[in-house]
Amino acid sequence: MTYSVLIIDDHPLFSRGLAQLIETQKTYKIVGTAKDRAEALTMLDKTKPDLAIVDLNLGQEDGLELIKDFLALRPQIKVLVLSMHDERFYAERALKAGAKGYIMKEEAETNVMTAIHTVMSGEIYLSQNEKDRIGESLKKGASKNKQGPFDTISLLSDRQLQIFTLIGKGLGTVDIATKLNLSIKTIDTHKENIKAKLHCASSAELRQMAIEWTNKTL
Repeated sequence: MTYSVLIIDDHPLFSRGLAQLIETQKTYKIVGTAKDRAEALTMLDKTKPDLAIVDLNLGQEDGLELIKDFLALRPQIKVLVLSMHDERFYAERALKAGAKGYIMKEEAETNVMTAIHTVMSGEIYLSQNEKDRIGESLKKGASKNKQGPFDTISLLSDRQLQIFTLIGKGLGTVDIATKLNLSIKTIDTHKENIKAKLHCASSAELRQMAIEWTNKTL
């Protein structure tokens, strides 16, 4: 049996390399690549792939929301996230959005193929480190044993993390409201809640933290 694969990544060179890697296996066929949400949804409808490999960083678009869109339109599709985003902060979110696996781009090619095989076999793929971390979080509570300045980011909801990331990319309140189709008042409320969770005393401090976070994770 041959499985059809759609790749969504905003770096064409990376997509081509990944496609070449995947097609070394006769059981997989690349049916398309897309660099943003609009292209991805068009290709999804056109090719009806068995597997979508999704990067979470699609410019100013949110890969987590794209996963939800994909599953709403094609519930049987399997989604594997392949991203530069630190798995400590995003793997659980991706699984909750409906992905069947999460692997970071820094992993070896053999691990990427293992992740693909695992997901297509109907199982969940996570690195051993992430499995251990999630196990410890369930035992001890995710809010304990914080070690770094960004660990409280795990307390943000998906929407709050989306807004926080957009702040880090330089978007203002009006721009974020327009992009997410939300009111300015709603964005302001989210920003205040984010400030509280991250212990930021001012909007300027929040913006600086968001910029540092974005530069660190993207």
